[in-house]
Amino acid sequence: MTASSLPLSSLFTLGSRRARFLVERNIYVYRHGWIYILSGFFEPLFYLGSIGFGLGALVGTVNGPGGHAISYQLFVAPGLLASAAMNGAITEGTFNFFFKLRYNKTFDAILATPLSPGDVAVGELVWALIRGGIYAIAFLIVMALLGLIVSPLVIFALPAALLIGFGFGGIAMAATSFMRTWQDFDLIQLVILPMFLFSGTFYPIDAYPEAVRAVVQLTPLYQGVDLLRSLAVGHLDGSLAIHVAYLAVMGIVGLWVVSRRLDKLLLK
Repeated sequence: MTASSLPLSSLFTLGSRRARFLVERNIYVYRHGWIYILSGFFEPLFYLGSIGFGLGALVGTVNGPGGHAISYQLFVAPGLLASAAMNGAITEGTFNFFFKLRYNKTFDAILATPLSPGDVAVGELVWALIRGGIYAIAFLIVMALLGLIVSPLVIFALPAALLIGFGFGGIAMAATSFMRTWQDFDLIQLVILPMFLFSGTFYPIDAYPEAVRAVVQLTPLYQGVDLLRSLAVGHLDGSLAIHVAYLAVMGIVGLWVVSRRLDKLLLK
């Protein structure tokens, strides 16, 4: 029975048992190159310093979740945390995944072992989550040092950031499995950059016309930004359940698609 013919529940069960070997392999590969992973953390940190505290000195306060006024720094920081988790997962799920699949033929070699395409999909997604989680932990430490922790609910920000990484990592790997050349990655940037700029990371979406606002609220990064921002300020409402469900389904669908694609590409 191939990975594509397995039900989704079986894919998770079988993949989770052997996916750790893919994670161990990636740790071994990066044991002397952790700087390449950590380097991705500095971009959102620079944004926090330049925009959050630089521009924030002129902005003052803005409306946060629930309509409460919060400092601009506290408004921006959770958005950048969501972006950091997204960037970490997408980097692994696009460029690195594509290199292993199309050029280095890493996955072809792995299939000479008892591992299946489903195991590869789960293992690579777990590794993407680890990278996104590293960024999230580092960013939360920076927020604490800067005095941007104001609610005990921020303790849930880390699992929420991992959920963001799960959603984006799954979809990124699924999309990458259809790509044939490096030039195709221009399409990824065409989607990621506008989301980063206009998904409520730097200013409230109330500034948009109502029609544009509705579109923005459907984007996956907005789901993550609003989820983390609500946890950061301690605001709970029913929209958080929608955000969690949206990101979870996004990751599950992405994992299912990439498992079927790897089955087709590697076992043809």
